[in-house]
This record gives sequence, C-alpha cells and structure tokens, in this order.
Amino acid sequence: MNYLTRSLVNVARSCFTNSIQASKPQLTRLCVNPTTPGTVLNTTNSYIGNLIQGFAQIRLGTTLRRLHEHGPYKKRKKKKSPLDGKPFAKGVVIKTVIRKPKKPNSANRKCVIVRLSTGKEMTAYVPGEGHNLQEHNVVLCRVGKLQDTPGVRIKCVRGKYDLPHVVKKTS
Repeated sequence: MNYLTRSLVNVARSCFTNSIQASKPQLTRLCVNPTTPGTVLNTTNSYIGNLIQGFAQIRLGTTLRRLHEHGPYKKRKKKKSPLDGKPFAKGVVIKTVIRKPKKPNSANRKCVIVRLSTGKEMTAYVPGEGHNLQEHNVVLCRVGKLQDTPGVRIKCVRGKYDLPHVVKKTS
C-alpha cells in the first residue's frame, strides 16, 4: 500500500471514529426511551452529516489525482537576482568604500555604494587598478558576485559613463 492510500485510510478512520463517538450518546438515549417516531431517522441523518463533515475535512485543497501524479507539494526557493533579472543597471555613486575579503585573501577591494535605477542601494566592485570615482558619478553596473567579499554582488563596467578604462602603464 503506497503512502497516499495509507494516509487517506488513516484520516478516514480517525474521522469515522470521531463521528461515531459524537453520535453514541444520542443513539443510546434514543434506544433506551424512544419518545417520538422519526427521531431515529433524524439521528441517522445527523450521523451521516457528521461523516460528510469528516470527509470534507479530509480534502486538503489538492486533489488525490494531483497528489498521485506529482507527489507532495514542495516549496521552491525564489532566486534572488541583484538587478531583478536585468543584465545591466545604471547607478549613481553615493560613497566610495574599501571592503576586506574573507579569510585566506588579504588585498583590500575598492568598492562603491551605488543607488541603482531600480531603486536599490548596493555595494559594487570597481575592477582594475585605480579609479577616479567620487560622489554623484554615474556608473553602469552588471551582475557579478565577488567571491571572497561578502555582500558584493555586482560589478561596475569600465569605459561607460563616468568610469574610464584602466590606464595603461608606461615604463
């Protein structure tokens, strides 16, 4: 017997026993002193009503066919995309900050706190060596998690808006 059948039988059994327990005093009272004709019929109707209520409680909002075909409902995790599923977002620099990476790494990461066009405020990593970003500069941000720095899930794009390309070193 599979899981679904077993659970259905257990629920039905508990509903039957509950409804029988509820109707027992009424039935014994009627059997001891039947006063008016038709009361046994009324009691039987109420007993059947209790059974129907029990079966109504069995139904949990999903049909048995759906449970049989797809199994029990599993809640799916919603993916958290930093830019709401978009590849790029324009943002305004609020503040330049330096973030420290996790344990084995030690080089400080140059980051900026950005207010995105989506309305979010996030920390974005500025790749490459050196930058001239200040408050109120406009940058283009793309999705790209910085593995060793917690909380940094987007990166700035070099060569767009106010963030120039990396300057080539001359010797």
